Amino acid sequence: MNGIFKKDALDNGLKVLTEQLPGSVSASIGVWISSGSRDEDPSICGVSHFIEHMIFKGTKQRSALDIAKAFDRMGGFSNAFTSKETTCFYAKVLDKHVDQVLELFADILQNSTFSPEEVQRERQVVMQEIMMVEDSPEELVHELFSHYFWGDTGLGRPILGTKESISRIDSDVLRQYVNNVYRGPKIMVSAAGNLDHEKFLGKCEALFSKIPNGCRPEEEEEAVPNKGLKVISKDIEQAHIIVGFPAVSAKDPMRYPVALLNIILGGSMSSRLFQEIREKRGLAYSVYSYLSAYQNTGMMGIYAAVSPSDTREVIRLINDIAGRLAEEAVEPEELEAARDHLKGGLLLSAESPDNRMTRLAKNELTHQRFVPYQEVVDAIDNVSTKDIQEAARLITQDGNLTLVLGPVKEEDLA
Repeated sequence: MNGIFKKDALDNGLKVLTEQLPGSVSASIGVWISSGSRDEDPSICGVSHFIEHMIFKGTKQRSALDIAKAFDRMGGFSNAFTSKETTCFYAKVLDKHVDQVLELFADILQNSTFSPEEVQRERQVVMQEIMMVEDSPEELVHELFSHYFWGDTGLGRPILGTKESISRIDSDVLRQYVNNVYRGPKIMVSAAGNLDHEKFLGKCEALFSKIPNGCRPEEEEEAVPNKGLKVISKDIEQAHIIVGFPAVSAKDPMRYPVALLNIILGGSMSSRLFQEIREKRGLAYSVYSYLSAYQNTGMMGIYAAVSPSDTREVIRLINDIAGRLAEEAVEPEELEAARDHLKGGLLLSAESPDNRMTRLAKNELTHQRFVPYQEVVDAIDNVSTKDIQEAARLITQDGNLTLVLGPVKEEDLA
């Protein structure tokens, strides 16, 4: 199941991780920056995501069209994303194009010009992206929930930024942010597929060794969840509900029981929330639970979109179903089904070099080591029904934040 994993670091602190997968004809390569929207100054909220857009818009040697053509010529695909704690630029190509992809990534990472004309043009694109979220209740409710749950912290601010903060970001801000943050110890090149580690490492050394070392030490920001009820009235057809509980971090020993609890609660079609609220009562088309795990904290959320008149009843059901898991042990058969679901997703994802590349990087960022698949399978198998009940108590014991977006009023839910 595991490929051949190797890890090295350049003199400037940049890490190189590879997993050789014999028999593959492709390779997935990601350049990861261990900095995301959580790490930004509030005045330039959204700068990491803006850089994600701008870094493909031209370097000293290549225009935006040249970069696009270079990626297209190799086939495969390339993309980027920004999260609360990371920024990633990645591509999947045939193995013969690995060196070319690395050269492209090295160029855009170190030589992007951030020309004022391109910045102004892309600013409008980002503004449109923000407006798309505002026009989509399913997306907007999650953005609003993060804001109210995490408050005025990096986790509470939107990854995209705001119209006000994006309007303040110019070429100088982008260059300064890259110069200050995109430094060796903050960067990781992760790859999985048909590649040779020593050759890959040598290419990375030739291309990335001039990136400066020396990052300023950072303290993890404390993010204390808020609780209570928040209703945001909006003239739309449905009421969109999120009930959010404080949860564990990505490195907490309880992460496996909590992950299984999530599946039992609302992470599958046979879950308790889905069966009770959708299948038995027909109160929602979409209802599910999810986990957001960060380096030093976490959240378990339950989402449902319902008729406004059913809002109060669905909130009651959500709390009853979650509370029951803390009060009563699950049946062994229910736990075994959740185990199979979680392990199946893990092992099926292992067939994809993209997922393996991402897994290498996330495990290094969180645990500073390679985590074998069997270790995870064993940890899942070792979770007991008592552990699930303990996880449910841990999640529900201190209350939650319930946020509702839609044509309802707070007094209707009291």
